[in-house]
Amino acid sequence: MVKSAVLGFPRIGPNRELKKATEAYWNGKITVDELFKVGKDIRAANWKLQKDAGVDIIPSNDFSFYDQVLDLEVLFNVIPDRYSKYDLPLIDTLFAMGRGLQRKATETEKAVDVTALEMVKWFDSNYHYVRPTFSHSTSFKLNGQKPVDEFLEAKALGIQTRPVLVGPVSFLHLGKADKDSLDLDPLSLLEKLLPAYIEILQKLAAAGATEVQIDEPVLVLDLPQNVQAAFKTAYTKLGQHAGLPKITLASYFGTVVPNLDAIKGLPVAGFHFDFVRAPEQFEQVANIIGDDQVLSFGIVNGRNIWKNDFTKSSEFVNQAIAKLGKDRVIVATSSSLLHTPVDLENEKKLDAELKGYFSFATQKLSEVVTIAKNVSGDDVAAQLSANVASITARSNSTLINDPAVQARMAAIDAKMATRAAPFATRLAAQQKKFNFPLFPTTTIGSFPQTKDIRINRNKFVKGTITAEEYEQFINAEIEKVIRFQEEIDLDVLVHGEPERNDMVQYFGEQIKGYAFTSNGWVQSYGSRYVRPPIIVGDLSRPKPMSVKESVYAQSLTKKAVKGMLTGPITCLRWSFPRDDVDQKTQAYQLALALRDEVNDLEAAGVKIIQVDEPALREGLPLREGDERAAYTVWAAEAFRIATSGVENDTQIHSHFCYSDLDPKHIKALDADVVSIEFSKKDDANYIAEFRDYPNHLGFGLFDIHSPRVPSLEEFNTKIENILKTYPAEKFWVNPDCGLKTRGWEETRASLTNMVAAAKNYRAKYQK
Repeated sequence: MVKSAVLGFPRIGPNRELKKATEAYWNGKITVDELFKVGKDIRAANWKLQKDAGVDIIPSNDFSFYDQVLDLEVLFNVIPDRYSKYDLPLIDTLFAMGRGLQRKATETEKAVDVTALEMVKWFDSNYHYVRPTFSHSTSFKLNGQKPVDEFLEAKALGIQTRPVLVGPVSFLHLGKADKDSLDLDPLSLLEKLLPAYIEILQKLAAAGATEVQIDEPVLVLDLPQNVQAAFKTAYTKLGQHAGLPKITLASYFGTVVPNLDAIKGLPVAGFHFDFVRAPEQFEQVANIIGDDQVLSFGIVNGRNIWKNDFTKSSEFVNQAIAKLGKDRVIVATSSSLLHTPVDLENEKKLDAELKGYFSFATQKLSEVVTIAKNVSGDDVAAQLSANVASITARSNSTLINDPAVQARMAAIDAKMATRAAPFATRLAAQQKKFNFPLFPTTTIGSFPQTKDIRINRNKFVKGTITAEEYEQFINAEIEKVIRFQEEIDLDVLVHGEPERNDMVQYFGEQIKGYAFTSNGWVQSYGSRYVRPPIIVGDLSRPKPMSVKESVYAQSLTKKAVKGMLTGPITCLRWSFPRDDVDQKTQAYQLALALRDEVNDLEAAGVKIIQVDEPALREGLPLREGDERAAYTVWAAEAFRIATSGVENDTQIHSHFCYSDLDPKHIKALDADVVSIEFSKKDDANYIAEFRDYPNHLGFGLFDIHSPRVPSLEEFNTKIENILKTYPAEKFWVNPDCGLKTRGWEETRASLTNMVAAAKNYRAKYQK
C-alpha cells in the first residue's frame, strides 16, 4: 500500500487564533500559560484533522509561535549575547530575537533594549525566516526539548507523528556571521553543531519517535563544493549513531539534480523531492534511491491553491511505483502547507464556480490521501469522477479569457518600457521642480492602521455606514497623517493608506481577473498574516484605483505627496497565480493595468509616484541559468512598462525590503529613487555594492517590524556609517518599510528622531 504524508500544516489556526494570542501576550493582556494553551489547542486540532482525513504520516514540530528557524536557534542556543545577557524566559528571548524588545525597568523586571535579528525571505516564498547569526563564541547546547514535547503531546492524543527539523547544513548555510565575527564561515561550525542534533534525535527516539523529517531545502540552490561536501559529513555522522529515528531527508521548491552527488548514498531511510516545482528531475533523482530507501513523492502543491488533477498526478506517481514498488513510494505534499490558507470551507462568500477550482490546506489532506489510495488500487472512482468534472469545468470557464487584454498585450513594444530621457536629464528636471535639500526625508507609504480604522472599514464592508460616511472618515485620517508629517517636517509626504487593507489585496479588488477570500490567511512572518488574492483570469483595470485619495492628500499641503502603488511583480508574487498561464504573461497584464494608474496619477497632478516591488528578488529563480537571466529581463521590463509613460519631471520611486538585493536587479528598473531595507544589515560591504548605482537610494534606518524606538544617536551613527561609503548627494533618509503595523506613539518618536538626524547631517554637509 502506498502511504500518504504531509510535510507541515499551517499553524495560525482556522480563525487566526495564534495571531490574536501572541499579540495579546505582547500587549500584556494574557499570561504566558494562556499563550501556551492556545498553541497546544492549535496543535491538537491540526493533528486530529490530519488523522481524521486519513493521512498516514503526520508532522509534528511544524508549529511555531514565530518562525521554525528561530525555534531551532533557541533550541540549539544560537542566541547572540545581546539577548542572553537579559536572562529572559525562553519564549521572551525568542520574541526579542524575532521582533526586538524595548521596555523600561520596573520593580519586577529590569530594563531591556535590544534590536531584532535580520529577517529574510524563505527561498522564493513570501514567508520570512529569522536568519541565524553565528559567532566564534557560539556554543551549541539544548535549551529545552520543544520537538520532543510536541511529539509527546500528539502521542498522548493517540497520534503517532513524524517530527520535523530544519537540517544542519541548511541551518548553517542560511545563517550568517555576526558583525564581530565576519571572518567566520558558519559551515565551519558543523562538527560542533552535530552533537546537538544527535542529542535531540536521541531524546525523540527515547520518546517513541520512529522516524523524523529533516528538511534540507538548500539542496535546490547553487551550492559551493564545501557545502555539498557537508552533507556527507553531517549524515554519515548521524548514521553512525544506532537507535536514532529513521531520517527522511526532504527538499522542496525546485530541482536537486545539480547537487545529487552530495546526497547519493547517504545513510538515510528515504528522500523527499518536489515534483510540482521540478517534475523534470524524476528520472535522475529516482536513480539515487537505494534498495532500502523510500521516495516521498511531492505531488500535491504546497504553494498554490488550485485543485490537484488526480488523473495526471496518479499517472506520474505510477512511474515511481513502476521503478521502486508500492512499498517504497509515499504520496506527499510538495512542501509544508504553511504557504496555503487553512480551510476552503471557511469561505462563505466565494463564487461557487471559483470555489470548485480551489483547494486549501485542509482539502489538500484529502488530495494526498485520494491519490495514495488510487495508486494503491483502492476504489476512489467517485472522487476521480468529481475531480475530472472540476478540472474540465475550469478549462472551459468563460471567466478566464479577455480578448481586449490579449490584444493590448500583443501591442507591447520596447518604447513602452523606456523613459523619455536618461536619468541625468530627468534628475535635472526633478531638481528644478522640487528643489529637495540634501538627505531628503520620506516614509515608505503606510501609517499605523489603528483599531478605529479597522472598525470603520469593517462597518463599511458590512454596510452599516454609507460610502459617503466612510469617505469622510478616510479623508479625516489622511488629513491627520498629512498634518503630522508637516509637523515633524518630512520633505516628501504620503497619504498614509488608511483606506487599504493590504498592499496587494487593495489593488487586486479593483482589477478585473482577481478573486478574493474572506478567511484565506497565510503567515508572512510572526503575527503578520496576509490574504493573497487569487488570479483567475486575464487582468485589467476598469477605473482609477488610488487617484482620488492621492489628489485629496496633495490638496492639503504645499509639500509633495507621493502616489503609492504596488508593482506588477509584487502583485503577482503575493497573489496565488494562475497555473495555466506563465508568470511573465500575468506580470505584463498587471503592468498595463498599473501603467494606466500611473498615468492617471500624473495627469491629476501627482508628480512623485512610488511603485513598490519588495517581491522582485523573491521571484528570482533559485539557480543561475537561462530561467534566471530571462526573469531579470522580463521582471524589470514589467516595472518599466508600468512606469515609463510619465514626463521627465515626474519622479518614480520604488521600494524593496527583506531580500538580498543585487544592485543590477534594481538598476534595470530605472527608477529615479529606490529605498531599501537596511536597518538589520549594518554592513559596509553591502553599502559598497550600491556605491556605483547611478540613481538615488534611500537606506532604511529603522526596523518597522519592531516596536522599539531608535535614539537620535543611533540614527546619527547609522547615517555616519553609510556616508563612509555612499555619497551624500544621492542619499535619501527613510524607514525600512511601511508603518502599518506600528502604533502612533512609537511612529512619532522614531520619525522625529530620524528627521532630526537628517537635519544634523544636512547642516553639516551644507557647510
